[in-house]
Amino acid sequence: MEEHYRAIIEAIGENPDREGLLRTPHRAARAMEFLTQGYEQDLDEIVNGAVFESANDEMVIVKDIELYSLCEHHLLPFFGRAHVAYLPSGRVIGLSKIPRIVDMYARRLQIQENLTQQIGQSIEQVTGAVGVAVVIEAQHLCAMMRGVEKQSSRMITSVMLGRFRDDPRTRQEFLELIRSSGR
Repeated sequence: MEEHYRAIIEAIGENPDREGLLRTPHRAARAMEFLTQGYEQDLDEIVNGAVFESANDEMVIVKDIELYSLCEHHLLPFFGRAHVAYLPSGRVIGLSKIPRIVDMYARRLQIQENLTQQIGQSIEQVTGAVGVAVVIEAQHLCAMMRGVEKQSSRMITSVMLGRFRDDPRTRQEFLELIRSSGR
């Protein structure tokens, strides 16, 4: 990967042997490995058995989960926050596992629409929940730094599964709770 970054530096007309750029191909390669580490992870590994029996059947929400990803179309970052909720059906997942699942999928080349679905489907699969909801709000550097250059634009995506899709009251409760203060 380092050789490719060196070639990119040369292709834009820079000298990769210039003092400030000498180790840039190495640093850029390590950064890309970090930013795409989600390809090396899998759901079972992330969850690591942290699903527990519970009689709770009320909504569980983890909101304002920071996320950082790379747009698969331009290899530019997008970043924002995810809100994830589920309605348990006899099992709950360890609290830290939800942000880890978000990170696993965000640390891949992505589009926000797919990222939202992947998170929702994974939470549903792992917990057996009767409903899962995910909302992601993110800013995309591909729309801010190039193209339309709209710095204030945000993209919002959602996926509603099970009762969140079928029951408007459950969906509304979730949306009101993620809008509430306490950030």
